[in-house]
Amino acid sequence: MVTNIAVIIYAAISLVLIVAYLPKIWQCFHFRYRIPHKAATAKRRISVVIPARGESEVIGDLFASIAVQDYDGRRYDVNVIVNEADDPTVEIAKSYGARVFVVCNQKCKGDAIDGYFKQLNEREFNRYDAFVIVDADAVLSPNYLTELNNALEYDCDIYLSRKRIKNFLGTRKDRTIFTNCSALTYAQLDDLSNIYRTKRKIPMNMCGQGMMIRKRTIAQIGGWPYRTLTEDYEMRMDCFLKGFTSMYYPYAIIYTEETLTHRSDYVRRLRWLTGYSQCDARYKKKIKAQARARGRMTEGEFEYFYMLIPVASFIALSFVTAFIGVGISTATAFAGGNWLYSLLLLIVLPMGLLYLFTFIYELMCMIAMHDSFRRIPLSERVLTLMFAPFYCWEYFPIFIHSRFKAKHGWDWKPTKHIRFKGIERLAPTPEGGDSSEEEEENPVKDATL
Repeated sequence: MVTNIAVIIYAAISLVLIVAYLPKIWQCFHFRYRIPHKAATAKRRISVVIPARGESEVIGDLFASIAVQDYDGRRYDVNVIVNEADDPTVEIAKSYGARVFVVCNQKCKGDAIDGYFKQLNEREFNRYDAFVIVDADAVLSPNYLTELNNALEYDCDIYLSRKRIKNFLGTRKDRTIFTNCSALTYAQLDDLSNIYRTKRKIPMNMCGQGMMIRKRTIAQIGGWPYRTLTEDYEMRMDCFLKGFTSMYYPYAIIYTEETLTHRSDYVRRLRWLTGYSQCDARYKKKIKAQARARGRMTEGEFEYFYMLIPVASFIALSFVTAFIGVGISTATAFAGGNWLYSLLLLIVLPMGLLYLFTFIYELMCMIAMHDSFRRIPLSERVLTLMFAPFYCWEYFPIFIHSRFKAKHGWDWKPTKHIRFKGIERLAPTPEGGDSSEEEEENPVKDATL
């Protein structure tokens, strides 16, 4: 009797939560929608901004990919930001012709980026049409800057690149099950979310890796004022408050490095969620006040505030039901009753449904990222899918941990990187471009690998 009542309650609440989550499910299916590709009518000047504190061991890969860009080398500059003048990264950057900016006492990525903008004089700043932020451990597809220039045909303030996985360009030792599961995160953010947001002109889920910002937007915000652990997510808050427009442009591909171990992956996700907590504490009240003054919430604001509640509640409900099921099954067994019935309905059923729904979601992510995951064996892809639901569930305790972590400081520590050999494995997007406009020469473009 108790088991039946518990199952009915679980089923009823689950049904309500699934119905509430239908709008988000509808978003996910837009991963098949193709954002129109545009060909540039002009060759804009782009600044490649690389925060590179202590990144001398890995930044050579990035420079190698910059050196083979098919965009006119006289139409972009490479600007590297370090913390100290004696950082070995300085000599590497100069050998490729990049300009180096020393920003001392960096406590976060935002400090580095803002220091770069503050060191530009008015003439230097105005010579650029846009700035793209690239992490030192990334590599770029050969037509990356060409496609960013194409993206500027859309009149937006912020543009997000398509993230693919640098680890997949290497050998089997360059990735683990945690690497592969982490890779699926980019499909969750972009293909299953930001494609719909681009179509509906809703503020994107920001990812600072490969994020391009127009000069006018940087001028409006006065440099880079964001100082939380997730400065990209913080900029999303400004999209709500200042009305910045953003879009996901999947033709510009950047390869991002994913971690290898569970410990480093946990710390990384903890840093993300801690940064989200910091941003929520700083901006939620402002966004709500703006909505109240307007008299209604926009679609983007409603999604930001409420659309994660149904899925988070379903996860919590499933675990709570299973926990209760353990107690009921145990009590039933001691009473000589049918404990197997309770175990199946209160433990296996809710956890099985949770696993099934999560598995389908991760499968959609892998399908959306098929161009990246096809680089690894089928058996490894299957193993990744089987493990991915457990990886996804771990966000729940990480979220709880982040709420405590947000109250304390966070040391910005360097991470261990991988190296890869094989620029030729960088797959260009279907549409490319060439350029031939004459201007001052950029040594980075002409550097020898």
